[in-house]
Amino acid sequence: MRGSTSALLLASTAICLFAGLPAHAQDKAPTAQGDAADSDGPDGDILSSDIVVVGTRIEGARVTEALPVVVLDQDRIDAIGAVSGDELIRSIPQMGDVSFNPGNNAQTSNAARGDVGSVNLRSLGVGNTLVLLNGRRIVTHPASQGLSDTGTVPVLSYNSNAIPTTGLQRFEVLLDGAAALYGSDAVAGVVNTVLKDNYDGLRLQAQYGGAEGTHLREFQGNILAGKSFDRGNFTVSFEYTNRSALRAEDQDFTASADLRPLFADYPDFADSTTPDGRATRGTWPALQVAVTGGRPRLGSTNMTTAAGAFTVRPPSFGGCTYQLSPDLCLVNTSLATNNSFRDLRYDTAVGTTVMPQVKRYNGFANGHYDLTDTLTLFGEFGYYYSDTLRGQPPVINLNQIWIPASNYYNPFGPVGSPNRIPGLTNVPDEGLPVRMTNYRFVDAGPQTVHVTGEQLRALLGIRGEAAGFKWDSAFTYSEASAHDSSFAVRSSALQQSLALSTPDAYNPFNGGCATTTTYGDCTPSSQVAIDAIGFQLQRRSKTTLTMGDFRASRPDLFKLPGGDVGMAFGVEVRRETQRDDRDAAVDGSDPFVDMVSGAITISDAAAVSDNPDTYGKRTVAAGYAELAVPLVSEDMNVPLMRRFDLQLAGRYEHYSDFGSVARPKIAAAWDVFDGLRFRGSYSQGFRAPNLEQVNAVEYARLATSQDFLRCEVDLRAGRIDSFTACGNNVGYSRRVSGNPDLKPEKSTNYNLGAVFEPTFLPADLGHLTFTVDYWSIRQKGIVGILGNDTAIALDYLLRLQGSSNPNVVRDAANADDIAAFAGTGIAPVGSILTVRDQFINLLPQTVRGLDFAVYWRSPKTSIGKFDLAVNATRLLKFSRAPGDAVDMLVAARAAGDINAATPLPETEDLIEANGRPKWRGSASLTWSLGQFQIGAFARYTGAVDETGFVDADGNPWRVKSQLTANLYAQVRIRDQAGIGGDMRWRVGVRNIVNKKPPLSSEGYLGSLYSPYGRYWYTSITTEF
Repeated sequence: MRGSTSALLLASTAICLFAGLPAHAQDKAPTAQGDAADSDGPDGDILSSDIVVVGTRIEGARVTEALPVVVLDQDRIDAIGAVSGDELIRSIPQMGDVSFNPGNNAQTSNAARGDVGSVNLRSLGVGNTLVLLNGRRIVTHPASQGLSDTGTVPVLSYNSNAIPTTGLQRFEVLLDGAAALYGSDAVAGVVNTVLKDNYDGLRLQAQYGGAEGTHLREFQGNILAGKSFDRGNFTVSFEYTNRSALRAEDQDFTASADLRPLFADYPDFADSTTPDGRATRGTWPALQVAVTGGRPRLGSTNMTTAAGAFTVRPPSFGGCTYQLSPDLCLVNTSLATNNSFRDLRYDTAVGTTVMPQVKRYNGFANGHYDLTDTLTLFGEFGYYYSDTLRGQPPVINLNQIWIPASNYYNPFGPVGSPNRIPGLTNVPDEGLPVRMTNYRFVDAGPQTVHVTGEQLRALLGIRGEAAGFKWDSAFTYSEASAHDSSFAVRSSALQQSLALSTPDAYNPFNGGCATTTTYGDCTPSSQVAIDAIGFQLQRRSKTTLTMGDFRASRPDLFKLPGGDVGMAFGVEVRRETQRDDRDAAVDGSDPFVDMVSGAITISDAAAVSDNPDTYGKRTVAAGYAELAVPLVSEDMNVPLMRRFDLQLAGRYEHYSDFGSVARPKIAAAWDVFDGLRFRGSYSQGFRAPNLEQVNAVEYARLATSQDFLRCEVDLRAGRIDSFTACGNNVGYSRRVSGNPDLKPEKSTNYNLGAVFEPTFLPADLGHLTFTVDYWSIRQKGIVGILGNDTAIALDYLLRLQGSSNPNVVRDAANADDIAAFAGTGIAPVGSILTVRDQFINLLPQTVRGLDFAVYWRSPKTSIGKFDLAVNATRLLKFSRAPGDAVDMLVAARAAGDINAATPLPETEDLIEANGRPKWRGSASLTWSLGQFQIGAFARYTGAVDETGFVDADGNPWRVKSQLTANLYAQVRIRDQAGIGGDMRWRVGVRNIVNKKPPLSSEGYLGSLYSPYGRYWYTSITTEF
C-alpha cells in the first residue's frame, strides 16, 4: 500500500506542477477526426498529429509507423454490418475463439450468461487482451466462466457487447504486446474504441433485420447528437437493440442433441456415439433401495438388482419386471442409457433457445470545456444495460436424495399405500425408502434464465499544455454488475414433497412419455407439487475499477541529428474489486440435510454444485515512461537508411496482493527508401492472476466425462464393439480450489515486419500498401489445472497397473459393479464421485504467426472511388508442453497399455485443435459514386480438428473451413429543399450464400461461428 500512496502523491504533485507552469494556448482539436481516419497510410489509415494511436503515448510521434495497428474506419465498420461489439470483434482475423457468447456453453449459472462476448487476440486465451475506451481501461465483466484452454479455470473478460457501435470514430487493434505502456493483460495486444467527441449535429438511425428461416429478428435504433460552442463541445450517443431469440428448432444442426443422422454419410464416424449429446439424466430415473433384509421380491421374481437398483421405463424396451401402468414398467436393472437403451436419454435441445432474447441499451456522453486558454475540463459518462431471456432444458437432480418410504407413489411404500406393489416380500410394512440419483424434473418445464447486466463509467479530467508538454489527468470510476436468475429445485423442499403420503406428493416414479421417450413428460406431477419444490436461484456479481492517472507527452523534448526526440511519462493508481455473491442455497449457508440418511450436502439446489461466495480486491500503482528517438532522417543522406526511429518504453507496477512487475519494450522502424519500411519490436508482458483465481476457496462443478476404465471393461466383456462406441458418460463433482500463491503469467514478444508502398505508381492509380509481420509470443506460468479427462485417463492407466489416481475418488464397488467387471481381469470399482484439482502455474506455451495486409484507395474518378482492405493471419506455431502426466499417458497408449482411441490432450502443436484455425482472413471493398455506395465484406475461417471426436484409429473429426460474404448498397438523398436532414437508405445481407456453420459433434463451434445463415437487414439514417 506504501507504493500506492507514493504514486498517488506523485500524481498530485505533477498535476499541480504542470498546472502552475506558464503555458501556451492549445491548438484547437480537429472538428472531424474521421477525416484523418479516411486518409491513406501504411496500415490503411494515417491519423492527424493531434491523435494518439493505441501503442504509443506520444502525440505526433513518428514511432507509430513501427506499430502493427489495424484501424477500422466508418466505411469498414459499415461493410461488416455489425450491430454489436461481439460482431465487430469477430471481424478481426487476429481475434481468436470467442469463448464468452450466448451460443456457447451457457447452460449453468456458473457460466457468464446473458448479453456477453469476450475478446481474445491471437487465441492466447481470454484475459490476454487489454480493452480500452478512449485510451483508458474499462472494467471487466463481473461473471467468470471456466473455459480456459488449460482446464476449466475461471477467467474474466471485458464484455465486447458493452462496446458501443454508435458514435464510433474508429476502432483500433494493436497487434503487439504493450504491457510496457498499459500494464497487465496487454500480452497479445490492445483493443481501443475511440468515440466521437467533437460532433456537431443530429443523426438518427433505425435498422431492422433477421436471419432467414429462423425466428431471429433484430431491431436497432440509435441517436448521435452533438453541439459545439465557443469554448467546447458536448456529444451524446444512444443505441437500443431488441433481438428475438434464435430457437433450437429453427435449424437441423441445433434441433436435436442427437446429431448422429448428420454424420451418416461419413463412414469413419457414422457409428460413433459422440454426436449423441443427449443427457443420461432424463425422466427415467436411477433408483435404489437398501437390501440389508434381502432383495424385494414378488413371488420368485427379484424386483431389484443384487445391489437394490431398479428403474422405470416403457414396456417397448423389454425386460418388464412389473407393469405399473399400460405405458410404464418397473425393471429390476440399473438405469441403462447405452446401446439399445440410448433413447432413454433426454434430448436437451428440445424447447430451448440457441441465442437468447435480448434488449440492450447503450448510452455515452462526452464533453470538453475550455476553462481558460491553457486548461480544458473534459468528462465522459457511459451506461450500458441488457436484459436477456433464455430457454434451457429442465433442471436435473445432481446429487443423490432419498425418497422417504411414505411417498404416495412409492412402489415399495408402506402397507395401505395405494401404489405399493401387492404381494411383496422382503419389504417391511413401513415400506422402503428409495435413493434417487439420475433424474430430470421435466414436468417442471424448460428452465427460463433471466439475466440483466449493467456497466457504468464516469470520468472527469483536466488537460493542458506546459513547458512544451501536453498533459492530462483524470479520475475514472467504472463498475459492472450482472444478476442471473433461473428456476431451480430446492432439495430440502423436494424431499418434503417426496415425503407426502397424498397425491400432492412429487412423483419421480412416473417416467416420461412412452411414444417420445427422449423428451416430454406425459404423466407429470401435480402443479401443487411442482410449485412446492421450485425457487428462483440467484447469482449477483459485481466488479469495480477506480482509477486516477496523470500523463504527459512532448514530441520535441530535444533534438538529435535525426530529428526531435519525443517523450511521454505517466503514473496511475487503480483499485480493482470483484464480488461473486451466490445464492444461499449453494454458498454453504443453507446446506441440505437428508431426512432419511442424515447426509449433508453443501448445496441445497438440486442441479447446482456448491460454490461459496468470492470477494477479492487489489490496489495497483504504476508508472511508465516512453521515448521516441529518431536516429536517422532523410536529411542525413545515409545510404539505404532514409529514416530510422526507435521506441523505448518501460512500465513498473506494484500489486498489493502479490508484489511488483517491471516490463520493457523496444520498437524500431527503418525506412530503406521512400516506400519500403522494416519494423520490429521486442517486449515483455504479463497477466496478473484474476481475483477469483487467487481468492476462491474450494468450489464444485458438475462435470461429465467418459469413464475410460469402464469403457475398457465393456470392450473386454463384449458389450461394445469398439472403444469409440463407449457410452459410459458419467456425471460427477469436480472440486477445484483457488491458489493465493499464484504468480503472474509472464510473456516475451517479438515482432518483425515490412511495409511496402510502391511510390512509383502514378497518382491516378491510387495509394497501395502491402504489410507483412512475423510475430512470436512465449508465455510462462500459465494458470491452469490438470483437467478432468486427463485425471480420469490417468486413473484408467494406474488401475490397470494395480494402483489408482488419488485425485479421482470413486464409490465402493457394489454387487452390480462386481457383476459388470466379472471376467474382464480388471478389479471392480464404483462410479466416479469426485475429481479434485487446484489452480497452478503450468508449463510455457509458444505462439507464432504471420500477418498480411493489403490496402488500396483510389482517387476520386468519374466511375467512383474504391477502397479495398485485405487482412489475413497465419498461425505457424501454437505449442504447449502437455506435462509429465500426459507424456506418460501418451507413452502408455503407444505401448498398448491403454486403448489407442483414448482421447488425450497430448498434442504439443495445438494449431487447429478445437479452434485456433491455421488461416483466418477478411476483406472489405467499398465503391462510392455521388450519392451511391456499395460495400462488400468477406471473412474466411480455416478448418480445425475436434480432438474429442475421433474415429476408431484416433483420427479427429475435421471441422471444415468457411468463407462468408456480406454485401450492402445504399443511396444518400440530399435535402435540397431544406425541409429536413439528409437521408441514407441501406439494404444489406450478411452471409449472402446462406452457408451453415461447419458441422461438429455438437452441431457447430459457437466460439468460431455464428449459429445461423443468411441475414437480411435494412436501415434508414437521417442527419441534420
